[in-house]
Amino acid sequence: MALLIGCAALAALLVHTLVNARLLRRPPAAAPAPGPGEVAVLLPLRDEAGRIEPCLRALLALPPAVRLLVLDDGSTDGTADVVRRVAGGRATLLSGRALPQGWLGKPHACQQLADAAGDAEVLVFLDADVVLAPDAVARAVALLRTTGVDLLSPYPRIEAGSPGERLVQPLLQWSWLTFLPLRAMERSPRPSLAAAGGQFLVVRREAYERAGGHAAVRDKVLEDIELARAVKRAGGRIALADGAALARCRMYTSWRELADGYSKSLWASFGSPAGAVAVLALLLALYVVLPATILFGQWAGLAAYALGVAGRLVSARASGGRAFPDALAHPASVLLFAWLVARSYRRRAGTTWKGRPTWLR
Repeated sequence: MALLIGCAALAALLVHTLVNARLLRRPPAAAPAPGPGEVAVLLPLRDEAGRIEPCLRALLALPPAVRLLVLDDGSTDGTADVVRRVAGGRATLLSGRALPQGWLGKPHACQQLADAAGDAEVLVFLDADVVLAPDAVARAVALLRTTGVDLLSPYPRIEAGSPGERLVQPLLQWSWLTFLPLRAMERSPRPSLAAAGGQFLVVRREAYERAGGHAAVRDKVLEDIELARAVKRAGGRIALADGAALARCRMYTSWRELADGYSKSLWASFGSPAGAVAVLALLLALYVVLPATILFGQWAGLAAYALGVAGRLVSARASGGRAFPDALAHPASVLLFAWLVARSYRRRAGTTWKGRPTWLR
């Protein structure tokens, strides 16, 4: 009976993933270039000299009316020199101020960039590992306006090279396509029903300021999700979108980088240790324990495994990710994710990222 109930739950989640994949917002095929003063692209950088060049070269291909602002947040590796060499006078390079007490690094950098963006109607926050298509900003802004939302998160196509990356990174899109009701999230005023990805974030300036900007999330390691919640609290609407045709992103290039990157922030995704235990227990039961029963002659375990893999395939197709053979290792992906969550909780008090703490007591 337990196996049948588990398989029914997995089937329901697969149907939900299919519905979300169909409803997922997608940018128009073409859009007019933004006019002067409409859009500012904001890029915070700290010690990114080794990987910022592809991002910068892509920004140079954006329409000339798009304003580019780059903030060097106390880098010690020559990041500012790379920006000057590649972007020249096309981008305005700012030097970050000292980090005030009570702030984490990225929210402080983003707030400085927003303050320097003048009267731009739309702010586009970007991470250093994101490479935009030439029409990405125009199409993303067009989608923001046609949907009527205040904050849009077009998820880039996540690139993964090493086995560890290929196991873990696809879970980003899979998680919200599987468990988050996308249209309900757009309609609901509840801040708890929110998701966003800080790699590529598009927000109306008016809504950003009404929400308090990044000052409202100054001490949050997951500042992207918290900013989306702040927009909701201020009466705004948010949406996720498929940004695979607009941008690509390789967040980490090694297992060590990935493990450290996830360790700095995964603990903040669950609200509390009890919430983390409950979520992990559900994931492990459905996507690891149930499929493993095939080893003991329970053929329902094969159905459970197939349903889990099917969900991964749907999310990969919907988000521009790699489908085969990566989806076949879904139980291993969930196991590895559970280990990363446990590691994140174990290390959160002492975790640093680029020389700064990621948790303020």
